[in-house]
Amino acid sequence: MDGHEPESGTSSRIHRTVARQLGTAILAGVYKPGDKLSGEIELSESLHISRTAYREALRILIAKGMISSKPKAGTHITARNKWNLLDPEVLEWMFSIQPDRKFVEDLFELRSQIEPTAAALAAQRHRPEHIAAMDEALRGMREFGLASALGQEADQAFHTALLEATDNEAIYTLGSSIGAAVRWTTRFKQERTTNPRDMLQEHHTIRDAIASGDGEYAAQLMRELLDMALLDMGLSQ
Repeated sequence: MDGHEPESGTSSRIHRTVARQLGTAILAGVYKPGDKLSGEIELSESLHISRTAYREALRILIAKGMISSKPKAGTHITARNKWNLLDPEVLEWMFSIQPDRKFVEDLFELRSQIEPTAAALAAQRHRPEHIAAMDEALRGMREFGLASALGQEADQAFHTALLEATDNEAIYTLGSSIGAAVRWTTRFKQERTTNPRDMLQEHHTIRDAIASGDGEYAAQLMRELLDMALLDMGLSQ
């Protein structure tokens, strides 16, 4: 780039790309909590981008809790416990650099606290459109397979539909984060595991338990599905 301001669409792509580069570097430990980033002019020039694009990238990372920027003090990497690790974009960055075992286990622990309860509530409160959404997701999983990006998107759609079927605003507000966790842990399992288990039938059984109104069985099946995924990856709760 020559440093001139690009058109808005191009600028948007550039600053999101830079945010991804910096965010991934933070997650990988290239920049550590407490580290100070170089000045705006120096770092924007080193990245061959405009200062405007650099500032927009920083705003993205500030919103995700990964950096703080104050007058005179400069821009610093914040403590890890301030990072929004459940942000779907941050999850994507994390899994692009092979997350550590503890983080994957933490995600499954979170899912195990939310999804069985959600399955039980979904069995009591679902509407026909929720079952239809699950059926559509199951068709996608069957057609494309979980080893493919489209199959993983369908898997994510299944779990999102399940959360929405709880009719609990606080739970389904978590849908984008839990859905992203489902997608990236599924991809992680597919890449890490030799001949990974095909979980399509387990998803069908969960769908049927929800459709029949058997909340206790739906919760049990969801716990078993998560346990099997952990075992497939050589992890356990």
